[in-house]
Amino acid sequence: MLEADFVIIGSGSAGSAMAYRLSEDGKHSVIVIEYGGSDIGPLIQMPSALSIPLNMSLYDWGFASEPEPHLGGRVLATPRGKVIGGSSSINGMVYVRGHARDFDHWAEQGATGWGFADVLPYFKRMEDSNGGENGWRGHGGPLTVQRGSRTNPLYGAFVEAGRQAGFELTDDYNGAKQEGFGPMEQTIRGGRRWSAASAYLRPALRRKNVSLVKGFARRVIIENQRATGVEIEARKRIQVIRARREVIVAASSINSPKILMLSGIGPGQHLSENGIPVIVDRPGVGRNLQDHMELYIQQESTKPITLNSVLNPFSKALIGAQWLFFKSGLGATNHFEAAAFVRSRAGVDYPDIQYHFIPAAVRYDGKAAAKAHGFQAHVGPMRSKSRGSVTLRSPDPKSKPVIRFNYMSHPDDWTEFRHCIRLTREIFGQAAFDPYRGKELSPGSHVQSDEELDAFIRDHAESAYHPCGTCKLGRADDAMSVVDPECRVIGVEGLRVADSSIFPRVTNGNLNAPSIMTGEKAADHILGRTPLPPSNQEPWINPRWQVSDR
Repeated sequence: MLEADFVIIGSGSAGSAMAYRLSEDGKHSVIVIEYGGSDIGPLIQMPSALSIPLNMSLYDWGFASEPEPHLGGRVLATPRGKVIGGSSSINGMVYVRGHARDFDHWAEQGATGWGFADVLPYFKRMEDSNGGENGWRGHGGPLTVQRGSRTNPLYGAFVEAGRQAGFELTDDYNGAKQEGFGPMEQTIRGGRRWSAASAYLRPALRRKNVSLVKGFARRVIIENQRATGVEIEARKRIQVIRARREVIVAASSINSPKILMLSGIGPGQHLSENGIPVIVDRPGVGRNLQDHMELYIQQESTKPITLNSVLNPFSKALIGAQWLFFKSGLGATNHFEAAAFVRSRAGVDYPDIQYHFIPAAVRYDGKAAAKAHGFQAHVGPMRSKSRGSVTLRSPDPKSKPVIRFNYMSHPDDWTEFRHCIRLTREIFGQAAFDPYRGKELSPGSHVQSDEELDAFIRDHAESAYHPCGTCKLGRADDAMSVVDPECRVIGVEGLRVADSSIFPRVTNGNLNAPSIMTGEKAADHILGRTPLPPSNQEPWINPRWQVSDR
């Protein structure tokens, strides 16, 4: 009979953090359910191999969107980690907390106690920051955060070009000032990926009161409006893991709403159509799906200093060997070492565009975009107004959910993306790039009019793989809320959701950091502890925000 005080579904960013914190004082037993296997292999542990596990059925659930009507019917991959550490084991290892105003917006929308002052102490608790701004960053926490070496001169050229274009510089976008150009931070430690599994789960599993169960979570067992356990399939047998105190769903913004719906919690009509008895009619389950999209703006380099020279098999073997033996060299970075957060126009009070810069012209699947040397910026708007949904395809737990992002369904998305392309051209056109700039590879200098840009966006915009929002955190009287500000599922006792699915709105940047923070903060709510005292630190807001974009 498998049972524990707390049963967590999912060993990802939030699940691993909760396993660590809930078991810390030794008073409570914790079982973590994970369907995926080990994260030990070099393809996961070697940072520069990041595009490989993303495309492997061994490590990825293999989800995809429905044909997207505003993107010419394209089907977009929606990778989610099916492995110890969840998506933190297959992500790009980019560390971005999000902007202070993101969390203040959450609080204004009904996520009481999740404003920036409330969450900053949790970001500090989780971090072991190397090189961040004093007073704003954490030290000695489980999650190591570092900067890349930025030895390639193109990183410096990108930051200098931003300055020449009149934008701010920031030495720490996770400190007081997100806005500006500067170094990008990575969850890498000692040359290895530092996932939530490495930072939280492995240390937790060394404790006697934590165990990991390999199994496929089918549904939460609910008796008399109380969650009492989780039905799993393991070794072709269906069994139940009992929770003496609580069940916590931390299975991703795709799987968490799916599990709730299979358990009878969700839009009543949709559940009935699938023959699932309705336990709680919550129309918000699976709604409010959001993501970030991005484009690659690629430029040829006139100097042979880019990563394109090492994409051949011989160079890759050398890089692999250096990493294997010394955990150093080009294999020990994700190559995202320079970044920018900027505002799209006057009147926007905090950044709504994000840049990742790399000294190569490649795609996420690792293939070269062109035969020539090149560099690229990944750019995209941060706060799309488009919303989608996750629904059940059938009542069979094994069938993949129906994922509809409705990308680019709001007219503002098009305006914002066109601006992103033109702004990137302006930055690449600065004097700092004069020694390196060849012809524009993508979109290509012939693509100029709004119509031409829109056609390029329709064909080439990609997901940045930041899905969230499908089990929204909010006020209990808001019909679209799924969990209350303590992450309790509204209408059921002993059940919580804590992962990126609870974000009321997508944060500024990559989602691993706020997902781990969610697990850290949720653990205090679950244990009934007084939350960490709020911070009184004031984030930097551009004094010119009303009159200029820079």
